[in-house]
Amino acid sequence: MPIALAPTFKPLPLVRAVTVPANTVHNVFSSYSPSSSAFNKVWLRNRRKPPVFGTLIKCGAGGAVLEIDETQFSDVVLKSDRPVLVEFVATWCGPCRLIAPAVQLLAKEYQDKLTVVKVDHDSNPRLIEEYKVYGLPTLIIFQNGKEVSGSRREGAITKDKLKDYLNKHMESVSIV
Repeated sequence: MPIALAPTFKPLPLVRAVTVPANTVHNVFSSYSPSSSAFNKVWLRNRRKPPVFGTLIKCGAGGAVLEIDETQFSDVVLKSDRPVLVEFVATWCGPCRLIAPAVQLLAKEYQDKLTVVKVDHDSNPRLIEEYKVYGLPTLIIFQNGKEVSGSRREGAITKDKLKDYLNKHMESVSIV
């Protein structure tokens, strides 16, 4: 009976490192051609700004939404003399990133009537447990240190529906 031998492998060819000047814009769709020692000609010809994928929306970017944690929650939300919209979010949550621009715009629009804050789900487990946040994003309106009855909302929402939601609950706390 013949003995089968494992095939022999050739060593991989050496890889040449390519460095690019620091001020060069990198395109995620560009490729490197070892024969021409340059990025592909299509990219050089077009030189458009590359698309940005996986951008995290930083809370408080426009100044209207304040990002808070467990230590600030009592002072900012529960002791506030005006209504507070609390948005429970996570950086990995797609629907949270989807509604962030709408929340930011409405926070600016309602800034004289309402305080808008974001609470990160992963960094604040005590608040998540205390307020029984099961889905993200979760919106809750607080007035006088208490959750406004019926104001809890989970999931993505359009800007128009978010505005209707705020108007409905702002009327119930007689601020509008």
